[in-house]
Amino acid sequence: MTAPPTDRALLLEQLDLRADCARCTGLCCVALTLTRSADFAIDKPSGTPCPHLEQSFGCDIHARLRTSGFPGCTAYDCLGAGQRVTAAVRSTHEGATWRDDAAAARDAFAALPAVTQLHELLWYLSEVLAHPDAAPVHDDARQALADTSALTGLAPAELLALDVGPVRRRVGPVVDRASEAVRAAAPRGRGTPAPALGRRLHPGADLVGASLSGLDLTGTDLRGALLLGADLRGTVLDRADLLGADLRGADVRGADLSRALFLLPPQVGGAHGDTATRLPAALGRPSSWS
Repeated sequence: MTAPPTDRALLLEQLDLRADCARCTGLCCVALTLTRSADFAIDKPSGTPCPHLEQSFGCDIHARLRTSGFPGCTAYDCLGAGQRVTAAVRSTHEGATWRDDAAAARDAFAALPAVTQLHELLWYLSEVLAHPDAAPVHDDARQALADTSALTGLAPAELLALDVGPVRRRVGPVVDRASEAVRAAAPRGRGTPAPALGRRLHPGADLVGASLSGLDLTGTDLRGALLLGADLRGTVLDRADLLGADLRGADVRGADLSRALFLLPPQVGGAHGDTATRLPAALGRPSSWS
C-alpha cells in the first residue's frame, strides 16, 4: 500500500532546515568570502569577520542591508546549517566557538558549506515526499533522505573529509524523476508562449531581462535558467521546475510561485516581490519585499 505524502512542515522542523540565527554564531558573516559587487559593498576573505558582525553574533545593519549595499545578504540562507554546525563545533571543542579557538574556527568554516549542501538536498527531498504526484519516487526519496540526513550528524572532522559530490549524484536522479512525474501530471498552460519564446524556455536558458510577464508557464522546466532581472509579473509558474534558477533581481510581483518546484529561500530572497506574490507554504515572505 502506498504511503500518503509526508507533512512537509513537520519534516522541515524535524530535519531543522530553517535558519535560526539565534542558535548560530554568525558563521555566514565570517566563513563566507564576499566580493565587492552589486551584492556586497566590501571585499572580505573567508575567515575574516564582516565589520558589521556584533559581539553578540548579530548584524548591526540587519534592518537595512539592502540600502547599506549588502542585498546579497538578504538572499542568503543556510537552511539551518549554521545552527547545526555551531552545535557540533561546541560539542567537539568544549563549548568553544570560532572566536575562542583556532581549531574550532577551522572546523566551523570548513563544515558550513558541506552541511549547507546536505541541507539543500534534504530540502528538495522533503518536497518530493510531500508531493502526491511524485508517489512513484517516494520510496527511493525516503531512503535518500535517511542516508543524507545521517551525514549531517557527522563530527566536524568527518565533515571536513566529506565529498558531497557523490551524495548529489545519488539524490539527483530521485529529484529528477520526481520533477518529471509532477510536471507530466500538470495541466497545460492556458497562455502558450509564442514559438520563438517557447524555444527559449528550457533548462539552463539565458533569460536575463526576458519579458515573461503574464504568461502561464505551468510545467515548464527552467532548471538552472538565468532569470536575472526577468519580468515575471503576474506569471503563473505552477509546477515549473526552478531548481537552481537564478532569480536575482527578477520582478515576481503578482506572480504565482505557490506550486513552483524546488524553490529555495535564497532564490526568493534575491527576487523582487510584493504582497500579491504567491509563494510555496514552506517559504516565508522576505522582509525586503513591498
